[in-house]
Amino acid sequence: SLAGIMLLEVFLVLGTVIIYFLFSKKKEETLPFKDGWWGKGQKPDTEEDTTIRPFKVETTEEELSDLFRRLDQARFTEPLENSCFHYGINSVYLRKVVSYWKNQFNWKKQVEVLNKYPHFKTKIQGIDIHFVHVKPPRLSEGQSAKPLLMVHGWPGSFYEFYKIIPLLTDPASHGLSDEHVFEVICPSIPGYGFSEAPHKKDFNSVSAASVFYELMLRLGFNEFYAQGGDWGWLICTNLAQIAPNHMKGLHLNLASVSKMGFTHLLSVLLGRYFPGLFGFQEEDIRRMFPFLEKGLYRILSESGYAHIQATKPDTVGCGLNDSPVGLAAYILEKFSSWTDMEFQNLEDGGLERKFNLDDLLTNIMIYWVSGCIVSSMRFYKENLQKGIGTQKHEKLTVQVPTGIASFPNEIIHTPQAWAQKKYTNIVSFHFMPRGGHFAALEEPELLAKDILQFVGKVEKEQLWKKK
Repeated sequence: SLAGIMLLEVFLVLGTVIIYFLFSKKKEETLPFKDGWWGKGQKPDTEEDTTIRPFKVETTEEELSDLFRRLDQARFTEPLENSCFHYGINSVYLRKVVSYWKNQFNWKKQVEVLNKYPHFKTKIQGIDIHFVHVKPPRLSEGQSAKPLLMVHGWPGSFYEFYKIIPLLTDPASHGLSDEHVFEVICPSIPGYGFSEAPHKKDFNSVSAASVFYELMLRLGFNEFYAQGGDWGWLICTNLAQIAPNHMKGLHLNLASVSKMGFTHLLSVLLGRYFPGLFGFQEEDIRRMFPFLEKGLYRILSESGYAHIQATKPDTVGCGLNDSPVGLAAYILEKFSSWTDMEFQNLEDGGLERKFNLDDLLTNIMIYWVSGCIVSSMRFYKENLQKGIGTQKHEKLTVQVPTGIASFPNEIIHTPQAWAQKKYTNIVSFHFMPRGGHFAALEEPELLAKDILQFVGKVEKEQLWKKK
């Protein structure tokens, strides 16, 4: 009968749908590699030049005299009385920074510091990718170096890793266990530092992950570890989703979860009173609550820059690219509040408590001499313009063994219970004793020890062996 046939068809369709969902779940695990072309104009028919060329940081006298002229002509605004860093950077302190910049800061010496590690450039997907590649000074008999990709974020640079590199490439000389020794690859995100900026729209974290995956393969690394905070967190996460069989382990010092479900909401409302129910530990409670103050209000008061950069980066970027003092003000404010929110109560933003001006100005100079501030800010628009939680990578989990170092002064705390939903294979989660957002620069030894113990775990238990 017709009804019978129709019923059969309905069952067949339903059955197919059920089978599809049961089996497609497994296939959906990886993220497609994004093979873009980001160069100027049309993509040429010729094969890409895949040579790896040595690179040196260099500055001309013209660039320096132009910088000093601009520093000399800076216009400052009187800050409000007793405002500290509550309105953003305090210009009384900014004057001190600029005076140091003009009279004491030695950029030529810092260029030598930058060049103490080997730099390279290579063309990938139409743009020049800059990276620092540091091999161990020595290896014991039978030992091989493990490749580790380290990715910075905004408003940082590859320079953030200069203090941690020796601890990873030569741990024994720094009183750390040399059971595992690394060769470290620190690329500049395209549009940051000395990596060429994409010339086309839509270069997002998945594009960056695809470029860095190609970079690692080009360097001959079929299996590697990856580490990141800030945008480096997302780029390395995407890379783990693109190439789970090539990444042995993923180490993060920031783990944000963009897909919030009903349980997240409940845990925000009730987690304080029933921590066990939501898998919260005492330290989670301390860092997250009261949630309005430490979660919502903090996001609102600290995310104005992100809203601008995710909508109209080129407009505000004009001023920053034209004025070194404006650029310094914009970047230094982040190094203050993201290192410790309490630093806003200090006249000098606490900037020299954890960093020195030479390091801070070196990072700013990387933005200044490369003229990359606008392209670095565009990365927010490319990643956020379609809305949070809408991208494929946000819906996929990460299967690669993951280690998370959770620093107490990170702007927003992600408890392990939340991270676990995204990173299904967390093998180490540690509450760090001190430190904030720029962990590699601020607490290199703490971060290095955490990376070393994480890799030790992965290697010992061979957690990365393909399923």
